[in-house]
Amino acid sequence: MRIDVLTLFPEMCEGVFGTSILGKAREKGIVSLNAVNFRDFSGNKHNTVDDTPYGGGGGMVLKPDPIFAAVEHVLAESTGSTVVSSEYSTEGHMDQEGTKPRIILMCPQGKTYTQQIAEELAQEEHLIFICGHYEGYDERIREHLVTDELSIGDYVLTGGELPAMTVIDSIVRLQPGALGNETSAVSDSFSTGLLEYPHYTRPAEFRGWKVPDILLSGHHANIETWRREQALQRTLERRPDLLETAELTAKDRKTLERLKNDGQA
Repeated sequence: MRIDVLTLFPEMCEGVFGTSILGKAREKGIVSLNAVNFRDFSGNKHNTVDDTPYGGGGGMVLKPDPIFAAVEHVLAESTGSTVVSSEYSTEGHMDQEGTKPRIILMCPQGKTYTQQIAEELAQEEHLIFICGHYEGYDERIREHLVTDELSIGDYVLTGGELPAMTVIDSIVRLQPGALGNETSAVSDSFSTGLLEYPHYTRPAEFRGWKVPDILLSGHHANIETWRREQALQRTLERRPDLLETAELTAKDRKTLERLKNDGQA
């Protein structure tokens, strides 16, 4: 997998790219992580990438030319394509191998990011993230370049780098070989549609607080039943909205009904 991040502050990205799971995945060759400074594609002697908005108003707007030029450079480097045509729209750009790189704009107006989107993007071979600053983007970037607009929440940050790093982290950890335990990502919160069950480790008793006996029993079937019930209970308590779309068995529904009747949630 190749991931390119178009940014004015590549040093912010490199610190994350070289650390923890991302750093190990990069070292193993599982993913190629690249920070591209789109100021290098400004095309003017002052390296200007923004300008005042037409029609007036406060703030500065990112110009389309350096963003398009940076994307064209990345595509040429990775696929042999040399230009992004005016038809480059939300249908995506078809490269010589028949794949469509996803070009993702990090933006407060974008679709709210979820684990399901992470799992979808983790199947791609090439992702390009655009991280903006200032007041916003020239609308032609949205209309004729990007394939996706994503937001990590209903709030505004000073730039798109931190949101992009969050999204990238969640995608890379899903790549085969990125995690030490391949089952970890499968049982994560949201991956199953529910919040994850509680975890315990040694010591079995700490300051008078004991690990539930069921986890010490060695009876794996009973442990799995307990964990499923705990996941249902935790989801019911903290995120009942997730239950509306979670894949629930008849047994799950009976468990939820009992939990509600018992007043445990």
